Amino acid sequence: MVDELKVARTIHASPSQCHDLVADIESYALWVNDLREVNIISRDAQDRPNEVAFRAAAMGRSATYTLAYDHSESPKAISWRLLSGDIVKKLDGCYRFLAVDDDEEKTQVIYELAVELAIPLPGFVKRRAEGRIMHAALDDLQARLEK
Repeated sequence: MVDELKVARTIHASPSQCHDLVADIESYALWVNDLREVNIISRDAQDRPNEVAFRAAAMGRSATYTLAYDHSESPKAISWRLLSGDIVKKLDGCYRFLAVDDDEEKTQVIYELAVELAIPLPGFVKRRAEGRIMHAALDDLQARLEK
């Protein structure tokens, strides 16, 4: 079963600063807490990562997955879809960066994720893991930009 999740937060950084940090996929291991390894497999014509392998801490073990990135909406959004993974069947998502009307140094960051696990989990464990993924995505981003 696919779970679709969406969270939003106002971050004290410009939309371009938010986009640039998310677009710098090579640096994720420096600021995304549960991420252990990032390997760029291929790049697009503008030298942006478009296929990336990750190793992350997940539910007390290490999880690996490969994502295909889509930069076609940059700098307003960056999206991805799962190519392969050991504990997920689906891990498709997107970051959207919306300017806050009254302050150009604030951005409404929207994080959307569709997740389907390859292993069955009790509902409460699954919801807890999903909540951790969603909030970490914004907590880590905000911490890095507002330091």
